[in-house]
Amino acid sequence: MEKQQLKRINKFLSEVGYCSRREADKLIDAGRVTINGIVPEMGTKIAPSDVVAVDGEVIKNTKAAFVYLAFNKPIGIVCTTDTSVEKDNIIDYLNYPKRIFPIGRLDKPSEGLILLTDDGDIVNKILRASNNHEKEYIVTVDKPISQTFVERMAGGIYIEDLGKKTKKCKVEKLSTYKFKIILTQGLNRQIRRMCSYLNYEVQTLQRVRIMNIKLDMPIGEYRELTEDEFKELNALISHSTKVYETRSSKKNRPKNN
Repeated sequence: MEKQQLKRINKFLSEVGYCSRREADKLIDAGRVTINGIVPEMGTKIAPSDVVAVDGEVIKNTKAAFVYLAFNKPIGIVCTTDTSVEKDNIIDYLNYPKRIFPIGRLDKPSEGLILLTDDGDIVNKILRASNNHEKEYIVTVDKPISQTFVERMAGGIYIEDLGKKTKKCKVEKLSTYKFKIILTQGLNRQIRRMCSYLNYEVQTLQRVRIMNIKLDMPIGEYRELTEDEFKELNALISHSTKVYETRSSKKNRPKNN
């Protein structure tokens, strides 16, 4: 067997659309993955003839085309694929006919745009903070926004419990209590933590854009990415590793669901 034919188990699970590489690592660490009936070590490589199973179910690469969805997440829905842990999860809410998973997260009390896919490789490329991919939010807070608040948010806030300072970002006051913020990183509850540091409390938080993809559907609804959106998305992440091409024909694609 030639070396180039071998593939890491987490990459295999990602490429066939079972989960992201990060989720695959968790499954492997929990002992839920087997190769030819044996629980592998992290980083184990497989050959095309190996039989991979998760929880006893054989995983096959039967994919025809990847799915890329834009979803307007309602408040109260949790961005997790572990449906046994969280009842109000994004997977059960969408009930999509194919196995998909969210690209990144959006807090339970937040709403707005989140992307979902069955293309595990694209997840890693989009999530890399070093790529400086923009995410735009509209936020309302509990008291009048001052110029000092805008400048300090834009300049970066040190988040003590995370032990790091946020990257500089773009902040624009929209009204007395509302502002727009564009981030290029995704720390846990970042905007809420930044506001809290300045003694502001977030009242509502909505993500309205991820890179070139804009929020344009009602709350609770989703749509597939358009050809133009996908082409531009590919261009934005082209400096990363391999990017899969979208379907050449999308005649059967629902325009809005």
